[in-house]
Amino acid sequence: MKKLKVSLLTRVIIAIAAGVLFGQFLPNGIARIFVTFNSLFGNFLSFSIPLIILGLVTPAIGDLGKGAGKLLAITALIAYGSTIFSGFFTFFSSSAIFPHILPANAELTAMDNPEDFMLTPYFTVAMPPLMDVMTALLLSFTIGLGLSYINGNTLRDAFNDFQKIITILIEAVIIPLLPLHIFGIFLNMTVSGQVMSIIAMFLKVIIVIFVLHVVLLIIQFSVAGGISGRNPFRLLKNMLPAYATALGTQSSAATIPVTLAQTIKNGVRETIAIFVVPLCATIHLSGSTMKITACAMAIMYMAGEPVTFAGMAGFIMMLGITMVAAPGVPGGAIMAALGLLQSMLGFNETLQALMIALYIAMDSFGTACNVTGDGAIAIVVDKIAGKQQPSPEITE
Repeated sequence: MKKLKVSLLTRVIIAIAAGVLFGQFLPNGIARIFVTFNSLFGNFLSFSIPLIILGLVTPAIGDLGKGAGKLLAITALIAYGSTIFSGFFTFFSSSAIFPHILPANAELTAMDNPEDFMLTPYFTVAMPPLMDVMTALLLSFTIGLGLSYINGNTLRDAFNDFQKIITILIEAVIIPLLPLHIFGIFLNMTVSGQVMSIIAMFLKVIIVIFVLHVVLLIIQFSVAGGISGRNPFRLLKNMLPAYATALGTQSSAATIPVTLAQTIKNGVRETIAIFVVPLCATIHLSGSTMKITACAMAIMYMAGEPVTFAGMAGFIMMLGITMVAAPGVPGGAIMAALGLLQSMLGFNETLQALMIALYIAMDSFGTACNVTGDGAIAIVVDKIAGKQQPSPEITE
């Protein structure tokens, strides 16, 4: 009897719905079993992410030949430009909207870390990665660029074999377990109730950010569609599985396998896709930049602090660079941005705590915007790198 094939998008939607549903009545003791699995799987992802970057990016750069250095610069420039555009787009949009919908000088009190209200695992197992994400990225650049210039095959063959191992790890372990991981995340959020209370407090801000990030994605894919000569809405539709997966994992790096598959489905050459997608998962955080910018402005308006173009412009420019150093884990971007919030916008401990709570409550939406936009950048880079090879008609 032929097995019923369920798409990853469907499994992710089912996992999210089940997490919210079972969180309404499941005893904490049972829910903590899934939280324990999330802890173990999350630690394993943290261990695997540098290996995924090293295993995918290094051979990709090496296979691109002597044009790898130029392509790397082009990709990084486009990613940074997209991130900066997101920040300024958010600034001008929020400046026009927030003064009319947010109360000024609202009483802002310190909020406890929402993680204090989340269920804890029964036990944890430390799985420290061999290196951090930036080290893996720099090592991939160094070795990959070296492989593109030398004639030897020994190291190249070794990394090609390593790439196959990483591919098996992704296909046989990470992808099958992702829906269960997503179920556990939404179950924990529902049982704790903390996230929903935070979302309720900032409902207006969340609605504005959601609308802005949809508009941003339409702009990104309209540009990509115009450059590639394809229907931007069809391209965007094909990226929905990556969007839904990121909505649950809250990690751009953990969503790399799905983003990669959907980018190739959009007609991007595989050699380009496996170079651009892992790279952009680290350096392209347009959604996170939008969220941090909008949330910071909202809190400043509510606290009665002045919001000026001069002050926000410098913050956005620096934020675009700081996002590159953000670890590929849930909440990593806001942790990397705390220094800028304090030094450039004058956020005290109370406002920083409020910012962390609001950001974590909406972490998945920014991440989903990040990874979906990676697909648009891959299309542009593929077009710049050269004429695309013939590919099958993009599926509906």
